[in-house]
Amino acid sequence: MTRFFTLLALSILFFEGAKAQTEAIATQKQLTDSICNCLTKTDISKITNKQQAVGVFTDCFSKKTDLLMKLADEKKVNPTDQQAMRQIGIDVGKDLFKQNCEAFTKISVIMAKSEESKEEGNGTSEGTFLRINLKGFNYLVIKDKNSIERSFIWLEHFAGSEKFMSATGQLAGKKLKIGWHEIEVYMPEAKGYYTIKEILSVDFL
Repeated sequence: MTRFFTLLALSILFFEGAKAQTEAIATQKQLTDSICNCLTKTDISKITNKQQAVGVFTDCFSKKTDLLMKLADEKKVNPTDQQAMRQIGIDVGKDLFKQNCEAFTKISVIMAKSEESKEEGNGTSEGTFLRINLKGFNYLVIKDKNSIERSFIWLEHFAGSEKFMSATGQLAGKKLKIGWHEIEVYMPEAKGYYTIKEILSVDFL
């Protein structure tokens, strides 16, 4: 008899869990549809920079705070948990892409662009030369002082680049100082834009 009640309790818990999950899916779709409709009513041709695009998206999201709070409740997420709430936002964004919300796609492209230049920074890195990776382009790989591998893309001529054009076995273990700057590029295999470090110079230490 005890086993029967245990199984009954588990069945009820499973049913309630499935019901809650179904409600959350329905609420998330309602929220996604509402945001898409809001974005569609926006004159995207007037959005010229990242700040404006983020503002429009945030405004459409904030208009449906009631649905957002309802979804958080159904997902058992504490609204003060910023990481969990951010994940809800990411999930909604994925749904907007999946349902081919054209307005969201256009605004996302604008949000992904840098307002200034594609160069996001510059600096230098030191480490031990390991190898050259061939992935469409050449990537120079070093190991830093923390034994972490770092990759730098080789796109253009830089001082000393001729030393890496042939067999590099004799360079293994050599200490290098790499000058680089960050650029944003589209990675077809990853289907997205990523910031990578392009080699500007290489000095042997």
